[in-house]
Amino acid sequence: MEVPCVRVEREAGEATRSALADADLIDDDYEITVEDGWLYIPVTDPDAASSEHAVVRRTVSERETQTTPADLLAFDPSYERLGEAALIDEDDDERARAIADAILESDLPVGTVLNKASKVKGETRVRDWDVLAGEDTEVVHREYGCEFALDLAAVYFSPRLATERHRVSEQVAAGERAFDMFAGVGPFVIPFAKRGAECVGVDVNETAIDYLRENARRNDVEDRVTAICADVREVAADYENWADRLVMNLPHSAGAFLESAVAIAGDDCVLHYYDIQHEDDPFGPGERAIREAAEPEYDVTVETRHTVRSYAPHELNVCLDVRLRR
Repeated sequence: MEVPCVRVEREAGEATRSALADADLIDDDYEITVEDGWLYIPVTDPDAASSEHAVVRRTVSERETQTTPADLLAFDPSYERLGEAALIDEDDDERARAIADAILESDLPVGTVLNKASKVKGETRVRDWDVLAGEDTEVVHREYGCEFALDLAAVYFSPRLATERHRVSEQVAAGERAFDMFAGVGPFVIPFAKRGAECVGVDVNETAIDYLRENARRNDVEDRVTAICADVREVAADYENWADRLVMNLPHSAGAFLESAVAIAGDDCVLHYYDIQHEDDPFGPGERAIREAAEPEYDVTVETRHTVRSYAPHELNVCLDVRLRR
């Protein structure tokens, strides 16, 4: 069967396989194949993998030793994995129960099944969940060598952005001062700190900040992480001219915080600005807003215009990597 696969030279195969496993992108339904010096690793989300790896469609063998939920049902269910939890999105209670039972009976290393019970809502962007299996909504997620504890019912977290977070983290150098304006449980802050950066993470969600502190301890970087529960606009003056790197991952709303970002930016600062815009002009609105906020105090150079993923029909989630030089 033809499935999306990351193609990598055999010599780099184990490192790539390990990175994809940490990002929970390997499709365990299919075998990893070697041919003519190339390794083909089946992946569940080609869009998430393609920003860093070459993705091709390839005929590979199905695994015969693993019982999947589809083997136990009359259909192939849709679900996401986050740590040892499976996340589903089903309106029909009977169908949701059948999928949960099949997931638990399969060979997947899953002990918790959660069904989405609401849309993302409120300032903290959390949603309600129905617990179909397991005790609660707390999970431990591993991503590119980092470990994150979080409660899905109390904080916002998207495993689909793992590859994007890794793309940005790879740019960080030891000794940098990095500021995440909407830090959540630390998916940017923790890998930045592991690369030797001094980090500040701010979020209005007190529970997220509690998890950020815990995750700093879990990953042995608490000496390089400062976690602050506040609206970042209230603390910007305390970090004026401080940051070498700024993360603004609040699509739809980041523009309202650009004045604070400019205040926090140091003399030479890289800004990672996330936006969601129509496909006809996905980067223009963000770039214009950044220039309006930062010029003429800063020279503004867009270093990367990067499409993270498709967000909705005709809408793209994008990132602008922008250098601000005073």
